[in-house]
Amino acid sequence: MDTVSKERRRAANDVQNALREVNGHLTVLNQQISSRVALRDVDRGCLDLIARFGPIGPSALAKRAGLHPATMTGVLDRLERDGWIVRERDQTDRRAVVVRVLPARGGELFRLYGGMRGELDDICADYDLTQLELIAGFLNRVAAAGERSAEALAQE
Repeated sequence: MDTVSKERRRAANDVQNALREVNGHLTVLNQQISSRVALRDVDRGCLDLIARFGPIGPSALAKRAGLHPATMTGVLDRLERDGWIVRERDQTDRRAVVVRVLPARGGELFRLYGGMRGELDDICADYDLTQLELIAGFLNRVAAAGERSAEALAQE
């Protein structure tokens, strides 16, 4: 293996190690926020998916979260009971149900993540538009790889 190949492999390993570090610290942050608002981690994760992709049907949410539909029912029951979400009839198909985040409780989480959002704003300020687009593209590819890997494991 030539010097350039070794350096490239070392740099790629540094990227993977940095992503592991990010994952670890974000896991801790998410757990701390979950405990502040008395949410289970799985419930907070589903709440985030509802906020990002909602209104969304329970089956589509279960698929995105990688959870069994029966498990999703329990998650939604807890989130609804505690005032995080509401279940509503779909406007286009009155037989279907969709869930959406209630703004007041969603605002609670938004405030708790404020410190991290501020830190990210500061970090992004150090990069120009082209660099930010490159970073966003890289992270989107990493997210897609994670999704594919999770799907492959679910099918085993």
